[in-house]
Amino acid sequence: MYNKIILAGNLTRDVEVRYTQGGSAIGNTAIATSRKFKSQTGEQKEEVLFIDLTFFGRTAEIANQYLRKGSKVLVDGRLKLDQWTAQDGTKRSKHSVTVENLQMLGSKDEAAMGGGGYNNAPATDTYAHSSPSQPAPQAAPQQTQASNIPEIDINEDEIPF
Repeated sequence: MYNKIILAGNLTRDVEVRYTQGGSAIGNTAIATSRKFKSQTGEQKEEVLFIDLTFFGRTAEIANQYLRKGSKVLVDGRLKLDQWTAQDGTKRSKHSVTVENLQMLGSKDEAAMGGGGYNNAPATDTYAHSSPSQPAPQAAPQQTQASNIPEIDINEDEIPF
């Protein structure tokens, strides 16, 4: 069977990261996507959809570091049905996406102007989700840096230039 979903849109809130007892990162946020169309009466309408996103491992940490509410992203992953019982005893459910790949959209200018950017991150980067069975990519060897330059733990293979 095949389960793949691709979404492009803006994050509706900052990424919240928590860690498992084993030290693996799990990040949660949501994305807003929209579709414009004409109704049968010819009126322009817009349909907005909100979907929860879950990131794992290094992808969760990178999303937390660079993305903020309003950031433009393209994600692909698996559609998942979450089911639970509410406090009042009713059964509830919702669809969410387990993100496998993340691509940051937008430009450095948007980040500098506070347009939901990601702290001067590269304009477009792709990060693949590491499943629990695969080891996370190793960071580049630590190099001596000037004290005023912050250290960023990114593998050189993740840099697009």
